Amino acid sequence: MTKRVLLAKPRGYCAGVDRAVITVEKALETHGAPVYVRKEIVHNRHVVETLEERGAIFVEEADEVPEGALVVFSAHGVSPTVHDQAAARELRTIDATCPLVTKVHQEAKRFARDDHDILLIGHDGHEEVEGTAGEAPEHVQLVDGPDAVDSVTVRDPSKVVWLSQTTLSVDETMETVNRLKERFPQLADPPSDDICYATQNRQVAVKAMASQCDLVLVVGSANSSNSVRLVEVGLNAGAQHAKLVDYARDIDESWLDGVSTVGVTSGASVPEVLVRGVLGWLAERGFDDVEEVVTADENLVFSLPRDLKRSIENAGKPA
Repeated sequence: MTKRVLLAKPRGYCAGVDRAVITVEKALETHGAPVYVRKEIVHNRHVVETLEERGAIFVEEADEVPEGALVVFSAHGVSPTVHDQAAARELRTIDATCPLVTKVHQEAKRFARDDHDILLIGHDGHEEVEGTAGEAPEHVQLVDGPDAVDSVTVRDPSKVVWLSQTTLSVDETMETVNRLKERFPQLADPPSDDICYATQNRQVAVKAMASQCDLVLVVGSANSSNSVRLVEVGLNAGAQHAKLVDYARDIDESWLDGVSTVGVTSGASVPEVLVRGVLGWLAERGFDDVEEVVTADENLVFSLPRDLKRSIENAGKPA
């Protein structure tokens, strides 16, 4: 039996995650430990544990940070209430919110000012959803998937817009939008696509190879929305099986029974070293023929947060 690996490209770190992780690393270099981080900077266990070893302290809320200390806000974004809490405690803040999430926040504020009902498609309890909804809580209703559409109520069907969490499945989001438009034919679209380019690209890459795969391994953490979506997309696109793993050691050898083609990809918050670990594990078991499946080239880079760049310049260190 021929054994091969199809390796998705693009995979792994997106520009927003790269920026957020570098932000914490540079904050530690510039200010010294400890640097507090509200929530996980990105949803990846390895990244969080590595930063903890370097002196980052992860907290759930700003009120757990000692007064006057430095706190970084995660890539998922925070609501105005969190900024207010930080100001009340005189915390020094660095906002590592992904610029694509910030764009959705700005859309929410603008449509709220125009008194629209905002239907936010996303997962209940996800940090990004909480941050976006917090920009206009009186105007935002969460729509958690197609099945939630029937319970939506609006004040004026001619003044309704949908926005979405950036890390969702494109297909499921459009299914929800189509259901919403059946109920509200005048539903307005966001001015530009809310689902992040990297989320879409990773899903397209998995779709391109899934039908050839007996097994798709998605490297990513269970609390990473975009990683979990990649498993679903792989199965829906024809993979026989798809599994989410944090590390190579999480792979169950029995998953390889009868398998000739393994697809490998990783979520947008996953460092490449973890993918290399999985490829090494597979190679040891005969899966050493690796073919890259390329569906897009990514070269987007976001500059570091302004507050951090200023601190680096003041410290005389290169940004």
